Amino acid sequence: MRKLGFAGSVALITGAGSGIGRALALELGRRGAIVCATDRDLDAAEASAAQVRALGAEATAVELDVCDRARFFAVVAELCAAHGRVDYLFNNAGIGVGGEVRDFGPEDWRRVVEVNLFGVIHGIEAVYPGMVERGSGHIVNVASVAGLFPLPGEVSYVTSKYAVVGLSHALRAEAADLGVRVTLACPGHVATQIYATSKVVNYDLDGILSLWPKGISPERCAEDIIRGVQRNRSTIVITGFARGLWWLSRLSPSLTQWGARRYMRQARAFRKPEVDDER
Repeated sequence: MRKLGFAGSVALITGAGSGIGRALALELGRRGAIVCATDRDLDAAEASAAQVRALGAEATAVELDVCDRARFFAVVAELCAAHGRVDYLFNNAGIGVGGEVRDFGPEDWRRVVEVNLFGVIHGIEAVYPGMVERGSGHIVNVASVAGLFPLPGEVSYVTSKYAVVGLSHALRAEAADLGVRVTLACPGHVATQIYATSKVVNYDLDGILSLWPKGISPERCAEDIIRGVQRNRSTIVITGFARGLWWLSRLSPSLTQWGARRYMRQARAFRKPEVDDER
């Protein structure tokens, strides 16, 4: 079994064009990793790779839509051809849809599940057999506190992230004796572009965000993730508020439901009134 470190390791990051993904690429570059920054937006991925190269580390940019299973396999094959292996996979790409289930259309379910869940599955399918064959590797799935606490107002997102939590915990147990490590990262509110770019159905986004605690920086989040990965932690919950929600959900399901209902009542103050007027 090959012992992993970051220096000289090969790390593939999805959703690396901005936010947590870019911060992970930079943090890994600082630690001497060979970084493959992937994103649907190739220009954004290249900007991240250029910043990593400016640190003196090796980095490439690759266009990748994680929903495209064949493309994911091709990217991993190209990376293995160039470097012989993938040591770390950071399944970070994700999207969200805000609003209520009563207003969702089928695309508000399908696209979120395709990116957030099947994007993770495609990455695992592409790298896991090689890791098992070598008896070495580390898969890091970036979920969310929304995979640990039943947040209303973003149910399709919560659905996908709960699935990633279960997948990660089960795969960690299955992979342990094969030499492959699996870590789950569940950030709370992080100040990234996901909130500006996410679809919001019949709600005022700024109003909803006013109910949330101030987000930490992507750089702080990436540091916490990398530190937890280095320690081979099973689950990394990031921000004190997220850890509080996690403990509440484990200790008192009834109080958890009370808190979730209370939040939903507050959030409905920001529901667009014309929506219900039209009904």
